[in-house]
Amino acid sequence: MTAILQSYAEDRWTAPTEGLADIASAIDGRVVARLSSRGLDFAAMVRHAREVGGPALRRMTFHQRADLLKALALYLSERKEPLYALAADTGATRRDNLIDIDGGLGTIFAYASRGRRELPSERFLLEDGVERLSKGGSFVGVHVLTPLTGVAVHINAFNFPCWGLLEKLAPAILAGVPVITKPASATAYVAEALVKLITESGILPAGALQFVAGGTGDLLDHLTGQDLVAFTGSIETSERLRNHPAISRNAVRFVAERDSLNAAVLGPDATPGSPEFDLFVKEVVREMTAKAGQKCTAIRRVLVPRALEADVIAALSQKLSGLAIGDPRQEATRMGPLVSLAQRDDVRARIAELATEAEVVVGDPAPGKEIDGAPGGAFLAPVLLRCADPAKARKVHVVEAFGPVATVIAYDNLDQAVELVRRGEGSLVASVFTHDDAVADALVFGLAPFHGRILVVDRDCAGESTGHGSPLPGLVHGGPGRAGGGEELGGIRGVHHYLQRTALQGSPARLSALTRTWLQGAPAPVPTTHPFRRNYEELTIGETVETAARTITLADIEHFADFTGDAFYAHMDEEAAKANPFFPGRVAHGYLILSFAAGLFVDPAPGPLLANYGLDNLRFLKPVSPGDSIRVRLTVKRKTAARMPEYGEVRWDVEVFNQADETVARYDLLTMSARPVAGV
Repeated sequence: MTAILQSYAEDRWTAPTEGLADIASAIDGRVVARLSSRGLDFAAMVRHAREVGGPALRRMTFHQRADLLKALALYLSERKEPLYALAADTGATRRDNLIDIDGGLGTIFAYASRGRRELPSERFLLEDGVERLSKGGSFVGVHVLTPLTGVAVHINAFNFPCWGLLEKLAPAILAGVPVITKPASATAYVAEALVKLITESGILPAGALQFVAGGTGDLLDHLTGQDLVAFTGSIETSERLRNHPAISRNAVRFVAERDSLNAAVLGPDATPGSPEFDLFVKEVVREMTAKAGQKCTAIRRVLVPRALEADVIAALSQKLSGLAIGDPRQEATRMGPLVSLAQRDDVRARIAELATEAEVVVGDPAPGKEIDGAPGGAFLAPVLLRCADPAKARKVHVVEAFGPVATVIAYDNLDQAVELVRRGEGSLVASVFTHDDAVADALVFGLAPFHGRILVVDRDCAGESTGHGSPLPGLVHGGPGRAGGGEELGGIRGVHHYLQRTALQGSPARLSALTRTWLQGAPAPVPTTHPFRRNYEELTIGETVETAARTITLADIEHFADFTGDAFYAHMDEEAAKANPFFPGRVAHGYLILSFAAGLFVDPAPGPLLANYGLDNLRFLKPVSPGDSIRVRLTVKRKTAARMPEYGEVRWDVEVFNQADETVARYDLLTMSARPVAGV
């Protein structure tokens, strides 16, 4: 019995009864599912996200939301095999689905980890830096980021029904913004199965995730300036969404990641027999055939030195001609069919356009010639073209066949290579294959303004490189111009898309209280007990230790130099030090100042302060000469709950002064302080 896909709206699964459209298997054309979104109340879905999902998420801290993501990733990892089986009908091999399914889970794990490591245990994010807005310092400014109070509408492409959904979901949930996700129809049955696993887990709060199987209806009509639309797909659909009256009128945030004519460039030093030549051929073949070339990051233009054009075509022909194409469920299959017959027809039409400027050198796109014995399947053998005159060509730089298709383009010099790649008008990614520093420099910085990501491949990184077509959670995914002008992922940058940056102005005391972070100029009370003797819960933001002074002698400097081996002339040679415009003569080592500062503020007895685990933002601001005295002001700057209940993380502001009350050094000290054990 053919599955009728359901939508998940207002925390209920609902099945459509009219307007059903068939979804065919890419393997043999049989109908595997039917879908429709008729009957959905999109206004109610948006309202449910805003009134139920958003408040529930915003009540949590970044750390609590990160913990949700980790729990979800673990839950899904234990139940992913049915997704693999289901996804075969999309035409994807198990290797393809490793990218889609495990890649999506890896992205959730990555955001869970980053949320814990890089975000505070708060409901807002304070950006570094305080703007002094008045001469006396009583009026300052900071920037905070808070979650939008609307909904994130995610509209995904057909090629990655799991990864596409999860890589958008993870940063939105971490930011505290509920999601309505809509997959492309051709592979919606895989996305539905994934969302059913998510809802069955019960991990996300009510209203945090809703799912649309079918069209978006009037969904966009209900969006406001507190909402966001993130889209992946074609330029044509992107333009329709971006120009939607509600999106333009209400300044709805719109993030687009669109298909682009990505390029791989072979450096002139990478001749046949070199590691880079072989790596280039291998990567082009992989990008043409992974997901049957249906990737927004796939290599479409293959740029090679003119002298190496024949060698590259011969090497690619050999690899592509021997490729095992067939049923993706078979272990020996290296490439399955395209997602649908309609998609295959579109790819053939685009090949016909390209063929007006380029000759087909590998593959036969004609109907009936692609795969023998596969009636009803959307199979198409890889097609490689060669453009004889790329400088005069236009279509090879603007027409994309979204399948196993690429065009070889020869260049005469590096400047021409850069110019030809730029004709793609902006791409998600380009790859450069070279072992020559000058070649890499010319290509990378020539291409960077037109690309969201550039991969440089050589023999040194190839063994661990994740490849041309793999977006990574820690790096931005997006690109300028044709690629959509948006960004996804990029570590915590991806979370920022769902946050509003707001400038706060006020007194240091008021802003310190609001941000739970001590700012210079705010009250700094001195407790009767040394802060290192107080546990995490007892410490108060702003409490301060003012130490006694210590005079630094020439003997101290010479002993430190002898003990550490640091005999830099500024510390040991009076004449040479005076010749340096930064020093009045011999000066103390910076790390001597840090060591003596620690000696001034550390309480030596065992206590609740467990460990010092680093310094941030260290600056030496003024030299310290023999005979100068230093003292330290140590202030509790910020407290962050740790994953383990036994301790918390404390950030201290450390400022070192000389005898004239001038700041000679400043930094943040990071420590772990014990928390009281419950019931003790």
